[in-house]
Amino acid sequence: MTTPAKIAILISGRGSNMRALVEDAGDAYRVALVASDRPDAGGIAWAREQGVATFALSPRGIGKPAYEAALNDALRAAGADYIALAGYMRLLSDGFVADWRGRIVNIHPSLLPKYKGLDTHARAIEAGDAEAGCSVHIVTEELDGGEVLGQARVPILPGDDAETLAARVLAEEHRLYPRVLASWLTR
Repeated sequence: MTTPAKIAILISGRGSNMRALVEDAGDAYRVALVASDRPDAGGIAWAREQGVATFALSPRGIGKPAYEAALNDALRAAGADYIALAGYMRLLSDGFVADWRGRIVNIHPSLLPKYKGLDTHARAIEAGDAEAGCSVHIVTEELDGGEVLGQARVPILPGDDAETLAARVLAEEHRLYPRVLASWLTR
């Protein structure tokens, strides 16, 4: 049996996808660190309660280069092999992505390559799409542009608004992300 990969999960908020990853960790990976750009993020408190190592630092006042250097130091100190972005709302610099090339994944609330960036649910509804969903993809320097590793589809129902659709997509994210991450790490 191989040793599970050590992953670090980056969050900015409540960390619901992080929770799914922590709760489903098994033979493929273990969570070495949960890190946030917001020290008050609800997900940081939850991770601490679970006994998961945490790192939280705001880039405000120190700038992006100093913030990313401190984050990178924390990731290395935790022994992270891979990074899983889970509601992390900061764009990583090209240099940071290059340092971790091929070892960062993200969950995005659309069926990529459609609707990169923000407001994905409203954009899908406005376009008259019959379905929306989520995608797990490799992070590259191009916003939401890396190889898609897996997707889950969710029908857009009559009367849906961005909020109702987002809730159903999020439930699929919680199922998809741990499964795709484990599969990718054991390929």
